[in-house]
Amino acid sequence: MFRFLKQSSQGRSAWLLMALTALILELTALYFQHVMKLQPCVMCIYERIALFGIFGAALLGAITPKTPLRWLAILLWLYSGWQGLQLAWDHTMMQLHPSPFNTCEFFVRFPSWLPLNEWLPSVFQATGDCSMKQWSFLTLDMPQWLIGIFAAYLVMGVLVLISQFFTVRGKN
Repeated sequence: MFRFLKQSSQGRSAWLLMALTALILELTALYFQHVMKLQPCVMCIYERIALFGIFGAALLGAITPKTPLRWLAILLWLYSGWQGLQLAWDHTMMQLHPSPFNTCEFFVRFPSWLPLNEWLPSVFQATGDCSMKQWSFLTLDMPQWLIGIFAAYLVMGVLVLISQFFTVRGKN
């Protein structure tokens, strides 16, 4: 299994598949926001950024699958997956256990050199409340689904990282 994962990480197809899944999830979020008129909260925007991190890692891996930059793509993948999982967990706790002491910020905070909410407010501007449950599917709310999604990305990222220490045998 690890040899297969290493071999896959040295080709473009697996990276492009990961980019496609992240892109589909981003487009789904935009569909919820602009078509279904759900209002994204601050945590939703930060979770969206973590998903963009996974998308960026996938593109970097697809561009440079056989170079040392693949390691950077894997590390960005792991970091984004971990941050996304933490954000989705915190968001879920805010919804399951609402409290005036456990709330999200009123406005998204981006670095001054990267004000995404000013450059592209239709994607990165938060207008909702983190403790509001706006959507559910099969009894799970959106941040609960994101826990599973980010956990899957993170587990796969860890497995791919471990696979990098295995050798790939040539065909006989």
